[in-house]
Amino acid sequence: MIRVVLPTHLWRLANTSREVEIQVDEPVSLAAVLEALESKYPMLRGTIRDHVTKERRAFLRFFACGEDLTHESPQALLPEPVRIGEEPLRIVGAMAGG
Repeated sequence: MIRVVLPTHLWRLANTSREVEIQVDEPVSLAAVLEALESKYPMLRGTIRDHVTKERRAFLRFFACGEDLTHESPQALLPEPVRIGEEPLRIVGAMAGG
């Protein structure tokens, strides 16, 4: 099971808790996790990434194991602690302005 921590506006939209667990088939990449997340919580489709292009929405970032994965390839494998459920993948709402 993959653990995913959602920002407040998304977990409230999905009517779940801040952290969710989802089953993801190998290989466990960011794209695979987002596919599984959108399948389990269809109300999140289009909120994290664009419906058509599958590109990340502005002002959302991805973190795991203390690293920013936002600009990594969506097909790249997630770190081992995330793949085995030891650490969560965090989806964070970014701040804009100054």
